[in-house]
Amino acid sequence: MSEPSRSRFALAFAPGVTPAKWARVWAERMPDVELELVPVDVADAEALVRRGEVDAGLIRLRDRDGIAAIALYEEVSVVVVPKDHVATAADEVSLADLADDVLLRPADDVLDWPPEQRFSEHAPASAAVAVDWVASGLGCVIVPLSLARLHHRSDLTYRTVTDAPRSSVALAWLADRATDATEELVGIVRGRTANSSRGRGAPAEARTRTGESDARRKRSENPPRQRGRSGAKGTRSGSPRGRRRR
Repeated sequence: MSEPSRSRFALAFAPGVTPAKWARVWAERMPDVELELVPVDVADAEALVRRGEVDAGLIRLRDRDGIAAIALYEEVSVVVVPKDHVATAADEVSLADLADDVLLRPADDVLDWPPEQRFSEHAPASAAVAVDWVASGLGCVIVPLSLARLHHRSDLTYRTVTDAPRSSVALAWLADRATDATEELVGIVRGRTANSSRGRGAPAEARTRTGESDARRKRSENPPRQRGRSGAKGTRSGSPRGRRRR
């Protein structure tokens, strides 16, 4: 007899995001559901989730409209420069320190820059291409730390940019397509234990509203007793509280 096929849960992850630790926990808790890890380009990550082509995604999310998401962590931004660049003299730099440099902005940039920030008129196709351009002496590029590590080259280095925008990595999914497996993944990335993970992935807002409704129901079933006060209409000083005169 052939073994029954396992169900699958497709989890997309953007470049620089490492889902390995969550995948290990998933394998322990959900042995009957295969976690299919789907590496995707930065430009495609959010679109795949919105189209429902994957069950969830670990992505750098900029627009949360129409999508359910929980922020996992925030990444510092670093500037990638040649090893002999003047910026390497310090452990960290500011945007003002890079004012004389040509700043490249890749087409798949995930950082939310202000309109006044100036970039080269030539945009590399991706962060990976931008790093190659830096190695060729065409400028420097500011990216999330994980991308700088991912595209590391021996002839380049990076420094933290203290006042550059940061990126946020989130777990995102379509709320109307959420399943028990989705809720299990939410529990895993939030660090819940196996005993507390399942069934506790409801949004905080929903849990709050439910709690308020229960409280109102209990108050209606058990109305509070009114306290008698000396001199108050309809009460007698010293009589038991809450009793009417006969």
